[in-house]
Amino acid sequence: MKLNLDNPILFFDLETTGINIVTDRIVEISYLKVYPNGEEESRTRLINPGIPIPQQATEIHGISDEDVKDAPLFKSIAKSLASNIGSSDLAGYNSNRFDIPLLAEEFIRAEVDIDLSKRRFIDVQTIFHKKEQRTLAAAYKFYCDKEMENAHTAEADTGAAYEILKAQLDRYPDLQNDVNFLSEYSSVGNYVDFAGRLIYNEQGKEVINFGKYKGRIAEDVFREDVGYYSWILQGDFALHTKRAFANIRQRLINKG
Repeated sequence: MKLNLDNPILFFDLETTGINIVTDRIVEISYLKVYPNGEEESRTRLINPGIPIPQQATEIHGISDEDVKDAPLFKSIAKSLASNIGSSDLAGYNSNRFDIPLLAEEFIRAEVDIDLSKRRFIDVQTIFHKKEQRTLAAAYKFYCDKEMENAHTAEADTGAAYEILKAQLDRYPDLQNDVNFLSEYSSVGNYVDFAGRLIYNEQGKEVINFGKYKGRIAEDVFREDVGYYSWILQGDFALHTKRAFANIRQRLINKG
């Protein structure tokens, strides 16, 4: 089934040095950009993470320090990548929980101003798990009746995610061929930050979603605990999370 698009959608996948969105880095990115008229464009490139690639990561995706030694740093390609993303919506496999948060961290470190939160996100893993509870390779076999070749390469995973979503739309009549619907269906929560440390309540207020203040409105906590913001800034939190807390604090300062 052809996707019903009102905006370009960018399917992408990252290979990385590990699975910690705060400390790990991208070593390869692949994307497939699909336009409303059905036109497609794709690109895959290696990225020098600026840190050693652990052997256990290399064993999964096959990319070593030697492979990326002459590749560009993310900072040097960040502006062109942001331009290529443009206003596209984003899609992938486990992208809401990992690829999008990590990509946002890399953009912040590179000081490139791209607000990914304004995009709609479709995570075919979320749809898959709600419907079938399997892995990417199993999903590819189940939906597309194909064996997954070159699994754990960004290019293969990106293409598979695109094919799976189209097959999911063919299989499930209740899935609407509409990016708004699919983005909402793929959502893992009403998150303020990609890591889910802050969530919106029914009134649209930012609520802390971890620790001793879990369930409390962030503005109220800032008023009561003057040291909490400093603790957040000094803690081992994602840059996007710190930015979300900073926005709340700045709003309070502006209110006086």
